[in-house]
Amino acid sequence: MDRRLRNRILIFLLLAGVSALILIKVSGRQPLAKISAVTPIRENIIASISSNGKVEPISPFVMRAQLDTFVERIHVVEGQAVKKGQPLLELNVKDAEAQLAQARSRLLRAQNDLRVAKGGGKPDAAAQVAGALATAIAQRDRLQRSHDALLRLIDQHAATKDELAANDLELTKAQAEVTRLTAAKQEFDRGVSLDANQAPLLVQQAQSEVAALEEKVRNGHITAPSDGTLYSLPVKTGDYVRVGDLLAEMANLHQVRVRAFIDEPELGALEPNEPVRITWDALPNRVWMGKTETIPKQVVARGARSVGELLCTVDNDKLELLPNINVNVRINSRERDNVLAVPRGAVEAEGNKRFVYVVKQGDFAKTKLEKREIHVGIADSTNYEVTSGLQQGEMVALPGDIDLKDGMAVRIMNTDASSVRGRQDAN
Repeated sequence: MDRRLRNRILIFLLLAGVSALILIKVSGRQPLAKISAVTPIRENIIASISSNGKVEPISPFVMRAQLDTFVERIHVVEGQAVKKGQPLLELNVKDAEAQLAQARSRLLRAQNDLRVAKGGGKPDAAAQVAGALATAIAQRDRLQRSHDALLRLIDQHAATKDELAANDLELTKAQAEVTRLTAAKQEFDRGVSLDANQAPLLVQQAQSEVAALEEKVRNGHITAPSDGTLYSLPVKTGDYVRVGDLLAEMANLHQVRVRAFIDEPELGALEPNEPVRITWDALPNRVWMGKTETIPKQVVARGARSVGELLCTVDNDKLELLPNINVNVRINSRERDNVLAVPRGAVEAEGNKRFVYVVKQGDFAKTKLEKREIHVGIADSTNYEVTSGLQQGEMVALPGDIDLKDGMAVRIMNTDASSVRGRQDAN
């Protein structure tokens, strides 16, 4: 065989063997896992709590019926702004007004009886009793003097015993009349004394009756206790109401209270005077701002939830938030500016520890994953604040269909915009 041809055959066989070895090695190697990755960047993170709540007036005035009667007249409409003292509605109090007139008449009589009792009784009756007794005493004294004079005259034989007997008969009658009139005067005085003791009580009872009826009549004229908005008027003209029935509710609605229902696990992050953002589905383009006020002191059951009831004060200058409506509540409990942020999806947990898979360049330009523990701070809906364990510019793997493992060889298929921004910031 020609030497040249033989050399060519040997070279061909050598190349074929090398190619075969390469093919064998390549065919036995596992394909690289294809993943996405991101380079964390610095951002502002606001940790917020979202829940639902109900709007309440801060200092409501609730007006209820104080008597059983009919609604006679209504002067306002629900939702109207009213001024202090403005008439709202009238109840039928005609019976109470008639009773009040009679009670006032009884009070006048009781007051007059008190003045008479303090003055010693009715003047004409007192004068009559005293005058009759004085006359009887004078008559008795006159007859007694006649009796004494007749005794002396009889001793002088100037008068007879018959004249003395006739005088003594009249004297006995006069003494009996004095005794009777003295008893009558004493009875009159006792009556005056009794009246003087009872009259103040009768006056007090009459005054209480008058005051109660005056209050009843006043309660028939319902007026606004302060400036505000009449947000509830459940009655109409002609309705029959009983004692305790709701007539109207009003309050100053320029500032309202929102009772937010916060789930138990989130209660520990609440503090007073934190900013609150309120939205209402009925006005989706409006936002109302407020602040937390009273932190929950207990947890209560609300349906299937265990919640604390957080009270928030909210500005309502345009009076758009109505009492008892349901609203959405977001509390910004904590805020961090310019912190290193990593997507929540890239962070995995083992107990109380958090870790990520950092993309590292290995030997022969191989890309591998390194499982690394990190410490996190606050979190929003998309990111965690990284406080330690990760440096700006390092790339972390994002979860996908493949379970990530420490030391896994990977191929980075794509990164999101934050990765590009992170590389630019790192450069």
